[in-house]
Amino acid sequence: MSDHDFSVRAAIITGGARGIGLATARELLAGGAKVTLWDVDQAALDAALSALAAGDAARATQVDVTDPENITQARDEAAKAHGAADILVNSAGIAGPTVPVVDYGLVDWRRVLDVDLTGVFLCSKLLAPAMVARGWGRIVNIASLAGKEGTPSAPAYSAAKAGVIALTKSMGKELATSGVLVNSIAPAALDTDMVSNMSPAHVEIMVNKSPMARLGTADECAKLACWLASDACSFSTGACFDLSGGRTVY
Repeated sequence: MSDHDFSVRAAIITGGARGIGLATARELLAGGAKVTLWDVDQAALDAALSALAAGDAARATQVDVTDPENITQARDEAAKAHGAADILVNSAGIAGPTVPVVDYGLVDWRRVLDVDLTGVFLCSKLLAPAMVARGWGRIVNIASLAGKEGTPSAPAYSAAKAGVIALTKSMGKELATSGVLVNSIAPAALDTDMVSNMSPAHVEIMVNKSPMARLGTADECAKLACWLASDACSFSTGACFDLSGGRTVY
């Protein structure tokens, strides 16, 4: 059971085929929401939809979050199936190469910023107006601790996630009296596919930085995302919520 009642809510989750996005989908579905997963990976979407086994309450659409026409079409299709989205969770993201700034390729730089920052901007821009028109909505942006601290040899990812935090602050203030709340989450390393693809030595460094001496989990992030997406969150907007096992306390 979810901690919150989402029985009258429709949600769209970008990057919904795996990791934080999929964990958040499970939590929202448990609370009664209707959920549409967006992801660029069709095979992963098919597997996620099968794993959720939620019948008509869950659907999946292949979407490129850097393409405004693709987003608009997918938004309209989701509205026909589930009603206009009340909740948007921007979880789509890529890490990019692990390369120092002086060696970082411009193509890689632009691709990471396009997906991790511009994708959040486009999805928020194109879904928020219907939320404002109804006087209720929740946008939850998945940022990263890298956006606060800066991660060596991950300049594009760090810059993009810092941008997500700043975009959240800006949009949260713009919509503060509209009934639409916009917040972000800055996780430290979580036990997801992205981290599992890193070297054991690099993962050990991240664990050693945590006062709790462990990785976080996608489920823990999903719990926080669902609180931010719920009626229980009523006086927080434009904020960045750390999920770091005590590593950051600011």
